[in-house]
Amino acid sequence: MKRAKLVRIVLAIMVMTMAAISMTPGWGLSKVGSRHQAGDLSTSEKPSLAKNESEKRILSVIDDISEKRVVEQLHGRLLRVLAESTKAKNVVEIGTGIGVSALWLCLGLKSTGGKLVTHEIDDKNVSLARANFKRAGVENLVTVVAGDARRTVAQLKEPIDLLFIDAEGNNLDYLNQLLPLVRPGGLILVDNASKPKLCPPCIKTITTNPNLETIFLNMQSTGISLTVKKI
Repeated sequence: MKRAKLVRIVLAIMVMTMAAISMTPGWGLSKVGSRHQAGDLSTSEKPSLAKNESEKRILSVIDDISEKRVVEQLHGRLLRVLAESTKAKNVVEIGTGIGVSALWLCLGLKSTGGKLVTHEIDDKNVSLARANFKRAGVENLVTVVAGDARRTVAQLKEPIDLLFIDAEGNNLDYLNQLLPLVRPGGLILVDNASKPKLCPPCIKTITTNPNLETIFLNMQSTGISLTVKKI
């Protein structure tokens, strides 16, 4: 009974999240590229509001360091919604950059009591990201692992609630290594699913495995894939 209830909760969260996203202009919600728009409703016109001073501090740093692109904001807010709504405890990110996506994830993790392990190959980005996490007051939530993630992810042992891949090039290695660690009901998001396009083997991995369910969002722009590991 508990297992069946968990399945219903996960499916409900997915449905509500996707319904909300599909109402935003420019966000495609389809495996075949269909598009839905609802009047002039736009998530980008409704900025994220800080619940308290802690959230205000994080959002201030995001605003300061991000490129203020609508797509970046939308994908970041999606990460926050999913991390918080699924009560994620263990989140893994591949490709820290200077920490923008990680900060969005931290907004969700502050309420779930979870932690983020983020991997970055560029030493300059590692330093900048750590400084940004400290400015935002979330350094206690984030572990930054420097080096080639194809090697560093081998250190991961705990079940993953949410995996976000935002690395350049072929992401298949990350998927193959980390999919066994993603817990049943866990989520996998891969950014830049459209620009640059995901490699065919990656698409095949997340769309032909019967243990996974995948949808693609915002394919008219940079795109992002969302996959749930079935329970």
